[in-house]
Amino acid sequence: MVESTHISFEIEGLSCASCVGRAERALKAVPGVLSAGVNLATSYADVDADGVDAATLVKAVSEAGYPAVIENARFEVEGLSCASCVGRAERGALAVPGVIDASVNLATSTATVSWLKGSATRADVSRAITQAGYKVTALDPEAPTHSLDEKRGDEAADLWRDTVIAAALTLPVFVLEMGSHFIPGAAAFVDATIGQYNSWLLQWILVTIVLVWPGRRFLTEGFPALFRGAPEMNALVALGTSAAWLFSTVSLFAPSLLPAGSRAVYFEAAAVIVTLILFGRWLEARAKAQTGSAIRSLLDLQPSTAQVRRGGEWEDTQISDIVQGDVILVRPGARIAVDGEIVEGQSFVDESMITGEPVPVEHSSGDAVIGGTVNGTGALHVRATAVGGDTVLAGIVRMVEQAQGAKLPIQAVVDQVVRWFVPAVLVAAFATVLIWLLFGPTLSHALVAGVSVLIVACPCAMGLATPTSVMVGTGRAAELGVLFRKGSALQTLSQVQTIAFDKTGTLTAGRPELTDIAVADGHDEASVLAAVAAVEAFSEHPISAAIVRAAEERGLSRTDASDFMSVTGMGVRALVDGADVIAGAARFMEQEGVDLGSLGPLAIGWAGEAKTPVFVAIDGKIAGAIAVADPIKPEAAELVARLRENGVQVAMITGDTVETANAVAQKLGIQNVIAGVMPDGKARAVSGLKGNGVLAFVGDGINDAPALAAADVGIAVGTGTDVAIETADVVLMSGHMTGVLNAVDMSAKTMRNIRQNLFWAFAYNTALIPVAAGILYPFWGVLLSPMLAAGAMAMSSVFVVSNALRLRRMGANA
Repeated sequence: MVESTHISFEIEGLSCASCVGRAERALKAVPGVLSAGVNLATSYADVDADGVDAATLVKAVSEAGYPAVIENARFEVEGLSCASCVGRAERGALAVPGVIDASVNLATSTATVSWLKGSATRADVSRAITQAGYKVTALDPEAPTHSLDEKRGDEAADLWRDTVIAAALTLPVFVLEMGSHFIPGAAAFVDATIGQYNSWLLQWILVTIVLVWPGRRFLTEGFPALFRGAPEMNALVALGTSAAWLFSTVSLFAPSLLPAGSRAVYFEAAAVIVTLILFGRWLEARAKAQTGSAIRSLLDLQPSTAQVRRGGEWEDTQISDIVQGDVILVRPGARIAVDGEIVEGQSFVDESMITGEPVPVEHSSGDAVIGGTVNGTGALHVRATAVGGDTVLAGIVRMVEQAQGAKLPIQAVVDQVVRWFVPAVLVAAFATVLIWLLFGPTLSHALVAGVSVLIVACPCAMGLATPTSVMVGTGRAAELGVLFRKGSALQTLSQVQTIAFDKTGTLTAGRPELTDIAVADGHDEASVLAAVAAVEAFSEHPISAAIVRAAEERGLSRTDASDFMSVTGMGVRALVDGADVIAGAARFMEQEGVDLGSLGPLAIGWAGEAKTPVFVAIDGKIAGAIAVADPIKPEAAELVARLRENGVQVAMITGDTVETANAVAQKLGIQNVIAGVMPDGKARAVSGLKGNGVLAFVGDGINDAPALAAADVGIAVGTGTDVAIETADVVLMSGHMTGVLNAVDMSAKTMRNIRQNLFWAFAYNTALIPVAAGILYPFWGVLLSPMLAAGAMAMSSVFVVSNALRLRRMGANA
């Protein structure tokens, strides 16, 4: 009889019996599904399957048009010591029926798990990881970081305490046994005073204390893992130190049990191994704590208290107690506590923490402000519109944490290697001891070689190589205003060959501005602009708004107009001070019998520069021509030039006319232009460009969302719409386009850093395992000391984390 797994989960989009049938047929079509039933009333699917993972079921119902409801949670996982632990914890979570994905991060000691709603619970996931051998705590999604930081600090403090104790106990042992290598006559002095036996007895006492007190973590975690058939780093250390201690104990108390000539003690090796590894773990813990500095600095931007108006009085209130609708007093120079709307006051606000722009922005009553930004010299009364986890700052922190916890595709290769690495090390150590027993001079040589192999091969560095670089890289990117919403984009963007840009609002400001004005004989600019602004004030067209803004900026007084009329596709007209003023396209002038005179050819030239000409006629005669354009962002040309210098092809996709698009592209040096496309056409254009390699698309509007989703990497300008941002893989928090360079640069540097770490981790083990096994002994009589093996192992992890921390020094592209 086939043993099947039952999965029950919630799906969306069911509206009738026909939907139920389609969903059931989609599930039954999956190979391995034995039976499937869908309940319209509960919107639940019940599936019995053999060897089918949850992700396959999700894909089947989603393609049928009924997406499964997914739940996510983060957990703190204690007891992770190496990459082998990561793999076991992940496999434990994935074994829960209904779990779609599980990603465990060694650098943060956290697990991120997704499952089908209704098929599993947080308790099920926690139980599964606990059964794999690790203590699990579900994290509060609102504020997980502070608690983790505190625990990391406590962990570092505990490691430092144990390191000091171990070092204090190890130093006498080291001096007694190894002093003769540094101090002439030291061995003779020990023999002449306390004697060899008493020296060994004292070493046994001190080393036993080292193993059962500061080194107890290796024994209490290592041997249970070994007995479960899941050996990891602690198991290797426990085996190595216990073997050295046991052999030395037998040599001390029952030497007759050993072959002649094999009596020796290695107490100092066991003690030094524990001390060095504890010291390395302390250094590693300190360095890992620094990898989360970006999130801590973001959280520190929010004040802990604020003055809230309650009952007509201002009261100091904890941030957690502020609710929507509360009015907050923001004093000059203070940080704004939560997102809100100004109800009273006017001031300049420093928003550089969000936008990256150093110039403060003027805000007054009715304007929205963001929590964490700094108020200028004016006092503000702000009504809270978003608090707690709903604020912009909280959203940024969540995005950074999600990216930091992500597992990059490159990690899959590492996982496959590490899964078999520790068992292979145990086999190699056993084979080493066996070969030395058969061909070596003494049993003690076999012991030294076997212990060295166990200690030197711990795969800590392999497990830390990728996540530490991802943590630091995404954190530094956030400080530069670049948010990687999806960690995998960090790797994909490093391989980008083509970047396609939307035009309006991305390469251009997205708001038309008056750029030129020319007047006919007998007219002056001020009077013409004032007259046309009076007419355009009645229109809501963006071009009209640009003309009105220009008149206001020049301080022109606007006369009230009457008898306003808008002619669709042509222009507008009204009476201004009794004069008939019309403004619009050349065809409007032609329809009204207005001769453009010398202004006609001028307007044709403007059109070639991506400017829209607006002609003005007063009482039937041409009075002037105004050019309005969506100005190109000042940094756009340099951005395109630098991307091309780096070998990246640049394209532009826009719904604007071919003439306007080509004019903008010519100014920016973009040769590949796709113009006149509808929103769904943008997605098809992006797909067409994918043939040139990895493609990124940069956009900001609702109509860019399909293209952002279709690209290999979607980059949203943070000043754009929420829909675009939610669809993107990377978000530029300011509208400054150099953020694209920062994103590409950080992606490339992070991936280079990861490759350096992986090379070091793998090369280290590849080179030192044979040396530890004694491959050099037949040639030069060199046998790697277990103490040196422990030092090398500890330093490899510290090197990997320290190398990742170099990413914190990456500067911004100006």
